[in-house]
Amino acid sequence: MSDMVVSDIIIIDDHPMLRKGLIQLLELEVDFNPVAECGDGKQAVELAQQYEPDLILLDLNMPGFSGIDTLKALRAADIDARILMFTVSDAQEDVVEAFKWGADGYLLKDMEPEQIVEQLRQALTGQMAISPELTNILASAIRHKSTIHKANINDLTSREKQVLKLIAAGQSNKLIARKLKISEGTVKVHVKRVLSKLNMKSRVEAAVWLVENRIS
Repeated sequence: MSDMVVSDIIIIDDHPMLRKGLIQLLELEVDFNPVAECGDGKQAVELAQQYEPDLILLDLNMPGFSGIDTLKALRAADIDARILMFTVSDAQEDVVEAFKWGADGYLLKDMEPEQIVEQLRQALTGQMAISPELTNILASAIRHKSTIHKANINDLTSREKQVLKLIAAGQSNKLIARKLKISEGTVKVHVKRVLSKLNMKSRVEAAVWLVENRIS
């Protein structure tokens, strides 16, 4: 067990009872460490900067500063934690909007506890975490967009192409840095440039575009 990686997690939800329940669930798992919680999106950015968590569970429907507002603020602050939306909404527009602004997953609150734990572990390995019933909604929405996207792989440098392919493989910035033997900060710069050149807002969108266009 000495090689076990313990992941720090922050929970952002405006329902205190739900936060407490999630914390109790996570504390049962030896590889999860819930380090902070809050019910306010604006405070979430401060907590993320303070604790530098590996993963953030973020409620979508919060009063005032919404989950999407919080997601945008976290990414604008260069928080590179895995961010999973945790919500009751299975509306296509909510799912697509979340991934558009940089979410790494989208989980429904009616999932079984063991499913939540499984999806969190999946997200922490660099994979996308999504409630199974939402997979088709996301795939069809992004597939439609990718067919009209004018992005050109030739706009990328050879290093940026390497980074894009590793993004498509579900690798986190930390894993990409290790694989390419460069710093995590350099990876962040490459990812930003890749998304900017392809006119995309999220890693998921870029990954789907790469697969849909059969670029190898």
